[in-house]
Amino acid sequence: MNWTSRRQRMRALLAGKTCVFPASVFDPVSARIAADIGFELGMYAGSTASMTVLGAPDLILLTLTEFAAQALRINRAVELPVIADADHGYGNALNVMRTVQELETAGIAAMTIEDTLLPRAFGEDKARPVSIAEGVGKMKAAVAAREDPDLVILARTGAIAMTGLADTLERVRAYSATGVDGVFIAGARTRAEVDALRAATPLPLVLGTLTPEIADRDFLSSRGVPVALQGHAPIMAAAEAVRKTMQALRDGIEPGKLEGLPSDAFVKKVTRDGDAARAIDAFLR
Repeated sequence: MNWTSRRQRMRALLAGKTCVFPASVFDPVSARIAADIGFELGMYAGSTASMTVLGAPDLILLTLTEFAAQALRINRAVELPVIADADHGYGNALNVMRTVQELETAGIAAMTIEDTLLPRAFGEDKARPVSIAEGVGKMKAAVAAREDPDLVILARTGAIAMTGLADTLERVRAYSATGVDGVFIAGARTRAEVDALRAATPLPLVLGTLTPEIADRDFLSSRGVPVALQGHAPIMAAAEAVRKTMQALRDGIEPGKLEGLPSDAFVKKVTRDGDAARAIDAFLR
């Protein structure tokens, strides 16, 4: 398939003056719902992928092959540009190159590569970042591995919650010189931190967390933050809806009396029933 147009739209969003809140998507149906509602962008996270594919917490148990396969399923279903949280690239800088190749092939419009040491080492109480030198090597490897120049590479760091703002600013400056297209920050909490990050790089900033202090679209837009995440509520809501429905059936509620079920029209829309009907008419009659 041709993935170029969605990557070009992703680049246009990064260059835009207005902050966009992406939809958290985790499978083809959730991605289609996001596109039908009118979201400009989707976010496919490692945590939601782990929950969808393995039913497991976000402990880096998911393999690159599993992550990329789900990404392809999502991208086949929609033309919505999707950012993938590629974690640490599933290993060292050489693994990062393989990760870029697989996700580029799977149709991802943008991906983040982070500098956290993952999975957590034996005996460690909390995560920590790799050295700046290793982080720089990973970002350079990611840029070198892409074949489509429209594919967006975002250097990601969560160091602000691990080693502090000063170290984070040093990382941001170093990563900005590697050829990446933007910097993804996980853990920024205050406007002062956002201002400091803005001063550290000429590249677009993407924020992975929004506290009440910074969750203002006008403020973010004015600080060169074209994309900011709002968490991953959709998959949690979906899991709760399944639980409630199953519990009601277990409790003896008749299927015809269940509450909260979608209409037939909605199901036909998200499954693209009309497209299938037209294909049947064209090729099976």
